Amino acid sequence: MADAADRPVTELSRKPNSGEIEKDKARMAEEETEELSRRAVEVSRLAGGKVEVIPQVPITGLSDFSYLYSPGIAEVCREIAKAPDRAFELTGRWNTIAIVTDGSRVLGLGNIGPDASLPVMEGKSLLFKYLGGVNAFPIPVRVNSPEELIETVRRIAPAVGGINLEDIASPKCFYVLEQLQKSMPIPVWHDDQLGTAAATIAGLINALALTGREIWKTGIVLLGSGAANIATARLLRAMNADMGALTVVDHKGILHSERDDMDELMLRNRWKYDLALTTNEAGTKGGLKEALEGADVLLAASTPDPNTVKPEWVRSMAPHPIVFALANPTPEIWPEVAKGAGAAIVATGRSDFANQVNNSLIFPPVFRGILDARARGIPDEVVLVAAHELARGASLRGLTPEHILPTMAEAEVFPKVAASVAVKAEEMGLARRHHTRAEYEENAARMMSRPKQLARLLIDHGLLTSSVGKQEAEIPGK
Repeated sequence: MADAADRPVTELSRKPNSGEIEKDKARMAEEETEELSRRAVEVSRLAGGKVEVIPQVPITGLSDFSYLYSPGIAEVCREIAKAPDRAFELTGRWNTIAIVTDGSRVLGLGNIGPDASLPVMEGKSLLFKYLGGVNAFPIPVRVNSPEELIETVRRIAPAVGGINLEDIASPKCFYVLEQLQKSMPIPVWHDDQLGTAAATIAGLINALALTGREIWKTGIVLLGSGAANIATARLLRAMNADMGALTVVDHKGILHSERDDMDELMLRNRWKYDLALTTNEAGTKGGLKEALEGADVLLAASTPDPNTVKPEWVRSMAPHPIVFALANPTPEIWPEVAKGAGAAIVATGRSDFANQVNNSLIFPPVFRGILDARARGIPDEVVLVAAHELARGASLRGLTPEHILPTMAEAEVFPKVAASVAVKAEEMGLARRHHTRAEYEENAARMMSRPKQLARLLIDHGLLTSSVGKQEAEIPGK
């Protein structure tokens, strides 16, 4: 094999083109995904689950159960029977949620059913506990209709302080969330909608600030019309974005009021139908290429393929455009390709690129705050407060094109998000308890740090070890 000295100068000096860069990144992403998949299966096999229930009260002997259980526990039941809201004071309901799914749209796997969805729900439960200090129980359910799912959630409500809906197919997820939010005495959240949308809005707030734009004067293109982007559109409307300058693109092209499938949308997806009527005031037709011409912002939550967004389409956007390519594991366009085409700010859903837009930035502090306030609901006003506080947290560290959102390492931000959520719930009359912002923030910091301390303590005492090999378990934030 010839060494570098034997190669022509032209070969040594040739830089890889964008196509080669894309292929290399795709290969690396695929290899990393394969290794992570292998490790996930082995951890699951050896550990037999990701979370467990441990005592929260000291037990010195079996005699303690005379007041922790029978006969003493009867008086606790009588107290709650007289005043049901006392369950939030006398039981763990105040810090417990259910993660409910029907398994109809799990990750990128599609409708794999409730049994196969359980590993994802367990993982989400672990994230809730480790990042938010929230006790979250995974509950996949086998149902045959949205109404059955709604009724199932209603029936388990007395056991929990909140509901996190997860991995439910669109448009069913919109109907289920709406009905439960209307009828439940506890907060109901769909993370695929609200978590991703809130993180997107937080990043967008700072991206607009860095590029000197105002939300009500900005032309925004949403690529994809699933749970995340329809919720994002709703939050944009609440922020007084110019809905006429908003364009939504799905797999059939640009949404507009004269599309052939409007009758079908009216019957089967009224949320998307509403967007077709209220966006794209110019009546632009065609696909993403046409939608991006002159646009300021692209918020893509669609196909995990780096060829979904062409660099020449980015070049056709307004000067210094903003590109969020949020598909996982592969973004709709590689960040370097988008920057090479003129994008001023690029965000993805991946942690190995700058500006990761991840719902893990949102759902742990939001639920921490909403549970600390013992809130009865979680309307969009509360969600927007969380997004603004998250954006503010990044700005306090200093905004740059590579830092428009906090990273998970910026731990000081998240108790502030939780406190803002709790205070907003109080202001809206949704809270069962009342504290100052400082008190909420202090409590959130304590609750969110406890699981990390507990995990370290268990590792140090040999009660929690790595499930793969003999190496020490890796604890984020160590």
